[in-house]
Amino acid sequence: MTSLEDLTRLVPPPASPPPTDWNVIESLLQTPLPDDYKQLTDTYGPGVFCDFVHLYHPHGATEWVDLTGPMPARLRRQLVADRDSGTCPVPHDPENLFALAVTDNGNRLFWITTPGEEPDAWRIAVDQADGRAWYTHDGNLTSFLVALLSGHVRAPVFPDGLLGNGAFFTPARPADDGPPATPNPAGATTSREVIRQWARSQGYDVPDRGRVPGHVIQAWERAAERFRR
Repeated sequence: MTSLEDLTRLVPPPASPPPTDWNVIESLLQTPLPDDYKQLTDTYGPGVFCDFVHLYHPHGATEWVDLTGPMPARLRRQLVADRDSGTCPVPHDPENLFALAVTDNGNRLFWITTPGEEPDAWRIAVDQADGRAWYTHDGNLTSFLVALLSGHVRAPVFPDGLLGNGAFFTPARPADDGPPATPNPAGATTSREVIRQWARSQGYDVPDRGRVPGHVIQAWERAAERFRR
């Protein structure tokens, strides 16, 4: 039995979560993502576990829970600043941390993205809101959620009463405008096919071949600029 099967038995998912085009998302982020996260997201959609753990989602309703929004980069910059100033201990290289969830208490969950070419081997790190204590889970996100929500493991940075009302999931409204595709960090031009996929996800009527209409490219560029901020 897989960790996802364990999780769905423990916490029933919603009936019809929104679909995600992972080719577009991974092109946008310029990195492959763990299979367990993609399966988890396809099964549950955007939402929150136990009214406490808000998973980042490619269609997060706000920038605070949007996997493709500005928060992962902002948090990484903050961790770099904390490390360089010596204000807070960071047990992992901040450049290898990718934020994937936040809690109501301000804890952040991160992927430890090493080895970079093997996302299914990425482990999970959790910090306290003040960054002064960390917990590392030697497994993927889904196995962490199973251990946490079953009560078999207690992350010391989480409150004791997390499971006071049992384990449950509350769906959130997905974002209206979806994640944009964006040029890669080296400045290479994003393929027209990626723009077409993004445009169709936003309801634009674009041809399968040939020129992408100018107003569609402009809309994509505006969305990409929001992502880069």
